[in-house]
Amino acid sequence: MITKAQVKHIRSLDDKNYRRQFNEFVVEGEKMLSEVLRSGFEILMIYAVDEWVEKYKSELKNKPYQLIPYFELEKISQFKTPNQVLAVVKIPVAAIPSSLSGLTLILDDIRDPGNLGTIIRIADWFGIQNVICSIGSVDVYGSKVIQATMGSVFRVGVFYTDLKSYILSQSGTQVIGTSLMGKDIREFQYTEPAFLLIGNESKGLSQELEALCSDTVKIPQLGQAESLNAAVATGIICHALLC
Repeated sequence: MITKAQVKHIRSLDDKNYRRQFNEFVVEGEKMLSEVLRSGFEILMIYAVDEWVEKYKSELKNKPYQLIPYFELEKISQFKTPNQVLAVVKIPVAAIPSSLSGLTLILDDIRDPGNLGTIIRIADWFGIQNVICSIGSVDVYGSKVIQATMGSVFRVGVFYTDLKSYILSQSGTQVIGTSLMGKDIREFQYTEPAFLLIGNESKGLSQELEALCSDTVKIPQLGQAESLNAAVATGIICHALLC
């Protein structure tokens, strides 16, 4: 039987400040739990119905879990329709690697959870190991971001820092931004290591970060759309640079 204190604690993890206070976040659903079980993330507790436990019993060795009925899962789920299992997971404490290779994504004030989650998934698809976000970007450990990554969050390093200071500290790294006046992405070649800067959904890159770019690129426009979604643009640019 799950206690009222457990319910309150798990429900409170939907709040960013509470997550950061306890360094915990919530993962829900069969697909996401299978991903976290294969990752190096520390699972604090799994709450699951009997059907899920029977299916994954061989993967639960040394993993803490509690059997609960479906109506109790509904009490702690952050979704309207819960899916058999929920886990409370430790937020890893890790610094940005001192030496980065290849292409790294730099996200300037990305606010939409779906965009951040999809960008992390795109990074995973293209083998990009690290995503570095501005302090003002949406929290990667929010439930909507976690779900949008479809498990990629457990393979891609995601960090938060002051972007201007960080970029200035990385001498010798090519800094690539996006601009309507930039070079055609189809004809652009970059040198490693490199940063690809992605701006805010409505405002684009801030002026102070745009000033740090050694190169700018653009996606050729063939139709009449006003703009591209930040995650869509990231996918197009990553494909052009890496494939």
